[in-house]
Amino acid sequence: MPELPEVETVMRGLKPVLEGARLDTVRAYVPKLRVDLPKDFEKRLNGNRVTQLSRRSKYILIECEDGLVAILHLGMSGRVSIHGAGTDQPERAKHDHVTLRTEQGDLVIYNDTRRFGLIVFSDQASVQDHPLIKDIGPEALGNAFNTDHLWTALQKRKSPIKSTLLDQKVVAGLGNIYVCEALWRAGIHPARRSDHVTRQEVEILVPLIRDVLNEAIAAGGSTLKDYAQVSGELGYFQHSFKAYGREGEPCLGDGCQARMERIVQSNRSTFFCPSCQT
Repeated sequence: MPELPEVETVMRGLKPVLEGARLDTVRAYVPKLRVDLPKDFEKRLNGNRVTQLSRRSKYILIECEDGLVAILHLGMSGRVSIHGAGTDQPERAKHDHVTLRTEQGDLVIYNDTRRFGLIVFSDQASVQDHPLIKDIGPEALGNAFNTDHLWTALQKRKSPIKSTLLDQKVVAGLGNIYVCEALWRAGIHPARRSDHVTRQEVEILVPLIRDVLNEAIAAGGSTLKDYAQVSGELGYFQHSFKAYGREGEPCLGDGCQARMERIVQSNRSTFFCPSCQT
């Protein structure tokens, strides 16, 4: 599933095309994705002007001039592509479920092979209270996610530190890949009890989480299977992985002679160094 860097990359790719643009022709070719599309989906968007795009956790928020907010989640296999005005624009493919054409002639296509994504409506006045949004914690790249916040959250948890970091109520947007990478950099074993992590370790971990995410965004995200940027290019941060997917390979820590190991936590693969991470 796309994580924060991938969703941020998609959102940034859409901004130059959609922000300030009026939607000329909006089409939904299926009645539902993971959940039903709004019954007035085409009617509410056709002729509307997009005023702002933003990201909340792994959701893209598309705000319109009439107060409508379309909330987009890519799910497991959702992809967004852009075909600029004046370029050869493709015929609709089998899994192209939603298309947005602007007055300028740019075409945005939402493709989702398994239909695990979603698009639902809210409004600007209450979007932060929407059921998908209201319980999400502070953004991992925002100022509210700091040592005090994470330290306080960890003291209340006996669950493994990795599980706590994946809890969107604790911190927004973190996923399996980047938690593995951050914990490796911080030297913290992913199975360590959350309330056993020291404050000094938290002071080290928080900026490392930001570093990993910012490096991944700069690399266009990580392409493991379905993900691609809106340009069609693949992200390449996976070539910089120090932990994720490296089971049996030598640890890249300075002077470390151990090999990376894999365990399963909450049905997800966790990769770590048994020597560097304690």
